[in-house]
Order: sequence, then structure tokens, then C-alpha cells
Amino acid sequence: MKKDLLSLYDLTKEDIDKILQKASTLKAMHKKGEGYYPLKGKSLAMIFEKPSTRTRVSFETGIFQLGGQAIYLRWDDTQLGRGESMHDTAKALSRYIDGIMIRTFSQSSVEDLASCADIPVINGLTDQCHPCQILADILTVNERRGSYEGLKAVYIGDGNNVAASWINAALRLGFDLTLACPDGHGPDEEVFSRAQKETSSKVVLVSDPFEAVKDADVISTDTWVSMGQEAERQERLDAFKGFQVNEKLIAASKKDVMVMHCLPAHRGEEITDGVLDGKNSVVFDQAENRLHAQKAVLEILMGNRTAS
Repeated sequence: MKKDLLSLYDLTKEDIDKILQKASTLKAMHKKGEGYYPLKGKSLAMIFEKPSTRTRVSFETGIFQLGGQAIYLRWDDTQLGRGESMHDTAKALSRYIDGIMIRTFSQSSVEDLASCADIPVINGLTDQCHPCQILADILTVNERRGSYEGLKAVYIGDGNNVAASWINAALRLGFDLTLACPDGHGPDEEVFSRAQKETSSKVVLVSDPFEAVKDADVISTDTWVSMGQEAERQERLDAFKGFQVNEKLIAASKKDVMVMHCLPAHRGEEITDGVLDGKNSVVFDQAENRLHAQKAVLEILMGNRTAS
């Protein structure tokens, strides 16, 4: 039976730990220059409705390092852009390749693709979820702290796809999470309430960033204006005043707090230069770990598959 990565909520704690352990192993091998090619002869289709830097480069490099190849498909360059059904695209691609990564707007598009495909489907990002990013973030936490056990994570800003995936990670892994969001810009209510009902850890929403960051091990943020929200830019900038991750906010937390941002960053808006480039920042460690976390996902999902 094929497996997919659509949301961290769909995974168990054991699934996530397996990915993180595999990622650490693959990273260590890569740093030593050890060749390892479990996906030799296999192909990954990468469908992009939303453009990207890190998602494309990390997936394309990752499968190459594992011995396979990536095929980059812009949405408008495929028949999806001309109205072909997700079903027909999924069935055709399943006859050619061994896995699909898709970066798009709607979570339902990813789920529809996965339900029709006979090969693994990986969510590279939707408006609702960003599971690969949070896997990289938790890998970074493990490297810095030794474990996510006992973690107090804080998310500041827009309750978007990154916030939702932090919530799902807290639910599955059992660490505490505090979100600080302006009124009207909180996380998805279904995702948030589900986590509060199902987890034994603390998942809370507050309106004061300074209250949120007290005793935090991790402070994470993201852009205030995501793709597709450009028309709301000024309204959002006004709403998020007071939620900037800046030096004053960092000073209210632990001295060794880790500062995260999934990038791209809008310097001077959601985060200052001094914090992004400062001693607490692990932003580029996160970016690097996208490669290793996704390599683990690729090997786990595609490595043991045989042609149907």
C-alpha cells in the first residue's frame, strides 16, 4: 500500500521520528561525502502552481543526491493548466514516474491528486499546510537541543500554513506551543481546536507576543503577506504592527532561544535584520535541513516501491 505526505496530522509520532532519524543519518553521510543511491533510476515529478526557491532546489538536489532525477512541471505548462482533471493527470503520471511533489494553493488539490495517484504524493506546500518545512524545523531543534521533548515552541504572526503545521507537530510530538496572532488572523479554527482536544501538551493562542515568548526555546515567524494576499498588503501591515520579531522581543525570552523563519523573509516587516542575522538565528540551518528532511521523505516513500 502506497503512503503519502499530505499533512503532519496524518502521521504518527513514530512516522515523524523515523523521518527525523533517517534525515540525521543522510545528513551525516552527505557531510562525510559518502555516496548513497537508493533511488537510482527513479523519477520525481515536481508540480508547481506556486513558485519557489527552496522547495524546488531542495527537492531537485535531494533526489539527485539519492540517485534519482526530478522533472520540473510548471502548472501552466501542463494539461492541468488547460483543464485536465486531477484524476487523469494522476493516472498518467503514475505510469511514468515513481513519486509526485506538488506545491499549490488548495489542500484539496493535493488530497485529490493523492487519492487518484498510484504513486506517493508529497505536499510541498499549500495554503493550509507546510509539512516539509516543519520537519526541517524539528530536525534543527533536535540538532540544537538533542530532542524536541520538553520543547516550548512559540509562533508569532499570521496563523497561516506554517502555523497550522506547527500545531500539527505539537499535537503529534507532544511539545508545548504558544501562538501569538492579531485578532482576525489566528490559526485555522478546526486545526487549532482539534489539537487542543487531542493533545496532552499545551497548545494555546494569545494576543501578546511578549507573553508568548517567555521561557521559549524556539520563536518562529513567517511573512505577513503570503502569495495570493497581495491586495491585502497594507491592511495586513497595519494589523500586524506589534508582532514583529525584533531585538526587544528576543530579549524577553531565553538567552539561547532559537529564532526561526521559513523564508523568504521581508526584512524590516515581520523580522528585523538584527534578529535574522543575529546569534539566536538558525534560519539558514532550517533552510539547509529542508534538503535532508525531504531526502528522508523521498527515500521512505519511494525507496521500497516496485513497478506496478
